[in-house]
Amino acid sequence: MNPKIKWLRDKVRLSNLDGIIISNPVNIRYLTGINAEGTLLITRKENFYITDSRYIEYAKSVITINDEIIVCNMKDISKEDYENFFLFCDNVGFEEDYITYLTYKQYMQKYKINNFEETEGIIEKQRIIKDEEEIGYIEKACQITDLCFNYLTNFIKIGMTEKEVAFEIEKFFIQNGAEGVSFETIVASGKNSSKPHAIPSDKKIELGDPITIDMGCKYNGYCSDMTRTIFAGYIPVKIREIYDLVLKNQKQTLKEMKDGANIKVISRNVENDFKLHNYDLIHSLGHGVGLDIHERPFINSKNDNLLKENMIVTNEPGIYVPGVYGVRIEDTVLITKSGCINLTKSDKNYIIVDEQDVTKYKDIIS
Repeated sequence: MNPKIKWLRDKVRLSNLDGIIISNPVNIRYLTGINAEGTLLITRKENFYITDSRYIEYAKSVITINDEIIVCNMKDISKEDYENFFLFCDNVGFEEDYITYLTYKQYMQKYKINNFEETEGIIEKQRIIKDEEEIGYIEKACQITDLCFNYLTNFIKIGMTEKEVAFEIEKFFIQNGAEGVSFETIVASGKNSSKPHAIPSDKKIELGDPITIDMGCKYNGYCSDMTRTIFAGYIPVKIREIYDLVLKNQKQTLKEMKDGANIKVISRNVENDFKLHNYDLIHSLGHGVGLDIHERPFINSKNDNLLKENMIVTNEPGIYVPGVYGVRIEDTVLITKSGCINLTKSDKNYIIVDEQDVTKYKDIIS
């Protein structure tokens, strides 16, 4: 049997459930490899994947005999069939974090379930630890991301718009083996860099602008995530202090991240150092990465849990001065027994694109 399905069946049984309905397409892909619209049922005896005519051929091409999953076309399933899937089942699990209340009521009616039980994210918790295949996919996505950043350092010119740079990033990913972006690309220059989740605009990159680029791609469904803050033409003196402070904490966090390290303590260390310099860490220090760009665990001072071997998380301290500028530096890292491995390897030292000779403009560089 598919080992992930076997794990889930065992988990369901130990949770005193008679079955579970999986609705979240990301969880379905994790368990089966299917990337399509449908519903996965784990019942007492058998496993069913229900989809419509558009995806039947595709689903059957993904599922093998060893998966022990029956692919069903919903148009061939009668009202009685739906009611029989969980016949004589007292407790059936559902994904309370995913389905709406309307869907919940529809499931109760369609499957004639006696009692629906919340499953408290059992699949999402399992997804926290990556297996060898998953790690390989994320490594590949990170390699493509690094290649893209190296390309950008020669591509970006003063006068280009943020939108032009974002479009080039997305085009590069597709042309170099990625499925596409893993989230909406952020390109924020000048004052826009003070907004952590700025949307690329028609603003043109100007001399002296910091440019925060937050990007990632997907490879076989798995995500990468990397941020670099670079500079157009030259580096303004006033931003060096913030850049150095962010980079120092990013590097220190890399040293602290390892199996058994306390997430709360790691996050507090960065928060405290920022406060000593009169800045705040206004977002989480990081998050898990996998089939979703934001997964458990969330790296912040509210999470009093430990990092574990083969977690893949981000490390992304940032400082933002509203209306002025911001700096964020982020890597995707693999947690190991003795430390962590940077999966995104792009340079984090000062990087200047379209470098200009501004020595004659003393009022600019001071």
